[in-house]
Amino acid sequence: MAFSLSIMLILGLTFVLAGMVKGMIGLGLPTVAIGLLVLVMTPAQAAALLVIPSLVTNVWQLMAGPSVTAIGKRLWLMMAGIWIGTFLGIGLLTGPDPGPVIGGLGGALIVYGTIGLLGVRLTTAAGAERWLSPLVGAATGIVTGATGVFVIPAVPYLQSLGLGKDELVQALGLSFTVSTLALAAGLWHRDALPLADVGLSVLAVAPALAGMVAGQHIRNRVSPQAFRTCFFAGLVVLGGHLVFQAWG
Repeated sequence: MAFSLSIMLILGLTFVLAGMVKGMIGLGLPTVAIGLLVLVMTPAQAAALLVIPSLVTNVWQLMAGPSVTAIGKRLWLMMAGIWIGTFLGIGLLTGPDPGPVIGGLGGALIVYGTIGLLGVRLTTAAGAERWLSPLVGAATGIVTGATGVFVIPAVPYLQSLGLGKDELVQALGLSFTVSTLALAAGLWHRDALPLADVGLSVLAVAPALAGMVAGQHIRNRVSPQAFRTCFFAGLVVLGGHLVFQAWG
């Protein structure tokens, strides 16, 4: 992808907005970024540009929690499932026909946005976590590999485990970090992570961090519930547009 002025402007604005969302509610950077970028490029290109800013912001979130070791021991089966599922699904993202991927991405955004708007909260019994974690991880990995979005079903599942606030934020950071690394590895394996895109991805870190800091400041001045409602409604609208773009 060429380093044109228009691409740089699109990248900058997209990652400022995506970082702002993450700063406000602790997640949403990859979802917003890839959802907007596929409007002007292929899903594989959008996923490649997402890798570095997503990795940096999610490692930051992961390291801010109480204990990386403890949360890693609890969720390692889920993380293993994410790796396996991502490599099973990556062929769709890097395939010659972007239509199904764009449609699938739109569907994922609609589902995620609808869950957020309805305030759905699930509960996982303690005895079910050991066998359910790898299945949820594999499903998340397949969605990640196919669309570049790694929130479904990982986020609702992690929210269902009864974790404390800090533990949940850290668990989300771990899941997103592993998903980002698995996505990068899958793209590289498919020769879909060229150095030019890596360079653009590095440049996207600054606007993503700037947006994240701005979002953290805004969080103290705006009702989080009002912002979440607007955010999830926006995802549903964006998802609907992508579905129409793919199959309309």
